[in-house]
Amino acid sequence: MPRLIGRIAVLLIAVPPALILAFRFVPPPITPLMVIRLIEGQPLHHQWIAFEEIAPALAHAVIASEDNLFCQEALGFDVAALRGQIDAWEDGKRPRGASTITMQTAKNLLLWPGRDVVRKLAEAWFTPQIALLWPKRRVLEVYLNIVEFGPGIYGAEAAARAFFHKPAAGLTPREAAQLASVLPLPLVWAAAPPGPYVRFRAAVIERRMEQIRSLVGCTG
Repeated sequence: MPRLIGRIAVLLIAVPPALILAFRFVPPPITPLMVIRLIEGQPLHHQWIAFEEIAPALAHAVIASEDNLFCQEALGFDVAALRGQIDAWEDGKRPRGASTITMQTAKNLLLWPGRDVVRKLAEAWFTPQIALLWPKRRVLEVYLNIVEFGPGIYGAEAAARAFFHKPAAGLTPREAAQLASVLPLPLVWAAAPPGPYVRFRAAVIERRMEQIRSLVGCTG
């Protein structure tokens, strides 16, 4: 039994880094979330495209919405935001989210949805590996190709065609902002037609895209 447990531990430690290294070069064929949603009865709309085929506005919108310092983060973590979470927890307050795009890529690529401790620890283990093994553009390329934008809709190309009836290369800044605005709750909010919250949030994101233009050099 100890030998079996040891082998399982080795597999759990060795296999994910091997996958992370492989996915630096090849598109992930499917993700755990996609499998879970299929089991739940949702369809699967997903088409991988190269980063160059995605309108730059979408990468800028996601950074403006979720992770302003993405291009500057060395290990995939926002240290200041994490410190703020710890301070809030120590003060008895509910911590705010501090998830970076690299952390979300790790979660979407290798893990299951949820907030349980095991998943969070696994996410924290995989995030720096992705940050060290992949260039920033690859992190964005994978994230924008696998993230859930709506029920059964994964990635920029499927989302652009489902919501705006055009390829991802043709997204306008406002359409990109609408897509970015639904990422926290893609099964609740719709990028189009946008409800009041999505319209408001998209306008905020679009303004922020202009404000952080000097921070998105890694996307070029």
